[in-house]
Amino acid sequence: MYLTVKTIHMTCALISFTGFLFRSYLMVIESRWLNHKLLLIAPHAIDSVFLLSGATMAFMVNFGLFNQFWLTSKLTLLMFYLFFVGMTLNRGPTKAIRVGTFFCAVFTFAYIVGIAVHKTPLSWFS
Repeated sequence: MYLTVKTIHMTCALISFTGFLFRSYLMVIESRWLNHKLLLIAPHAIDSVFLLSGATMAFMVNFGLFNQFWLTSKLTLLMFYLFFVGMTLNRGPTKAIRVGTFFCAVFTFAYIVGIAVHKTPLSWFS
């Protein structure tokens, strides 16, 4: 059962990140498709399954949030990632800020993946 939930979690992470990359591209080229109803609703559904599967895995293996520092780091960086995504797609006042926060979001996502793989806050640097 754990492996199934982990597969769902990893698949949703990949779909969510790919969707972010696609929507960022649409933002850069100023496409009208960025406001399509599917592109406004689907990310919320995917991210909900993503977060729910992550919480399910944490409860299945009895991870305490503050007992596992790598998990706490991962969740903290997730908040930064969501901030950067919001700035990139919606709230950045200029295109330069949106592009800058895009790269911050990509770096943060890569760092979170490294934490998940190595189970340490040092991520890829361990």
